Amino acid sequence: MRPLLHRLRLNYGQKLFILATLPLILAVAAISALVAIQSRTLAEREIHTLETRLIEAKKAELRNYVTQARNGFYFIYGSATPNDEAAKQQVMQILAAMIYGSEGFFFVYDYDGTNLVSPRQTYMINKNWSGLTDSEGTPVVDEIINIARAGAGYHTYLWPKPSTGEEARMITYVTSFPSWQWAVGTGVFIDDILSTVAAARAEVQTRVQRTFIYIGAITLAALLLVFLSGMVLNIRERRLADAKLKKLTQRVFDAQEDERGRVARELHDGISQILVGVRYALDSARRRLAQGDPRASEPLDKGITHLSGAIQEVRRISRDLRPGVLDDLGLGPALKTLTEDFSAHTGIETTFTTVVFRNRLDEDAKIALYRIAQEALTNIERHSGATQVTVDLRGHRNGATLRIADNGCGIRHTEVTHRSNGGLGLRNMQERIEQLEGTLRILSGRTGTQIEVKVPLSHLLAPKDPLDPPRKISA
Repeated sequence: MRPLLHRLRLNYGQKLFILATLPLILAVAAISALVAIQSRTLAEREIHTLETRLIEAKKAELRNYVTQARNGFYFIYGSATPNDEAAKQQVMQILAAMIYGSEGFFFVYDYDGTNLVSPRQTYMINKNWSGLTDSEGTPVVDEIINIARAGAGYHTYLWPKPSTGEEARMITYVTSFPSWQWAVGTGVFIDDILSTVAAARAEVQTRVQRTFIYIGAITLAALLLVFLSGMVLNIRERRLADAKLKKLTQRVFDAQEDERGRVARELHDGISQILVGVRYALDSARRRLAQGDPRASEPLDKGITHLSGAIQEVRRISRDLRPGVLDDLGLGPALKTLTEDFSAHTGIETTFTTVVFRNRLDEDAKIALYRIAQEALTNIERHSGATQVTVDLRGHRNGATLRIADNGCGIRHTEVTHRSNGGLGLRNMQERIEQLEGTLRILSGRTGTQIEVKVPLSHLLAPKDPLDPPRKISA
């Protein structure tokens, strides 16, 4: 199971592609379903209207046939008595002869269910068909008689076609001869109507399928466009990322080389010269001791003094690389020591203020803020021409804030607004604070520059429990 999950892990590009395509697919599916439902609903409504109109036309035609037939022999029926067999025979002969089309005919049933006239299906004549139903169980003769008893009406059922003998849907119009207790009617088969309706439904289904094909083709084209666009963007972003990575790597190498050069210069210009002085002092003392000169202690004193200076210089270089006070006492004391050394080294009046932290900064935040302060003071010394510097460190409910301000000549506007194109110091500050998800704001003018760095609350640890054993201060 675990190897399968490992295979299903998606990279950033795949997640982005799914995020772009999944809503598109869902939207297209919803639109397709809505189009299909609406199309079928509208088509069914139109087909039902068409079917109703065709059937109504057939019914009107049937009613016209019966009315014309009845008018043709009404003079016989109107003057005959209920038991006039001669008149009945004459009317039956007239109805039996009224055959129209390839399937049309008139039929007569008495109210008992006996067939009296059926010119196309003569085997039914003089037989009682009461209780007859079609293959679907629909009553035929009994319903025809009930309609005749009620006056007149229509009835739909399955009936064998005279030409083929196969059942087909039929509509009949029935009227009555009440004095003779006859049900007289005629019918037409509506299989042509059903065929027309079925063809219309098939055409609707074809149109819906064609619409789905069009929608699918458009969706596929959109997905291909998204995929190709994603590939182009991915390639472009990857190239930009590679270029930025190369640029960053080069900057790291340049920073390393600058740092190595600075350390080498300080070792050469400071410690190396001091140690050379110590060596000359020791050589001088050795020669004087060999000659028995009582002034041999003077070069020894100079050597000791030079050696003390070398020790101080080594401590200073070590502190610049990694201040021990930052690990031992915390950020506040480390910044205080940094500002004091900066003031003593440069002669610039430097003031440091802070408040006691209830929350302790984590290791990343302490190092970042210290390096930003160190970088800012270095820039002030080299470029600002300032005479006063203030450094303020405070904690608050949203995190911690470090402010460094001077009264120098300020920073050029292009370097402030485009830090990526400015000096290496500003870029280092920006990158350090971005790693902490904090903010860096630089306000600069003719009256000086203020650098404000904010660290989010996520980099502050919980307040120290008074019952915990004492530890080093790490404010």
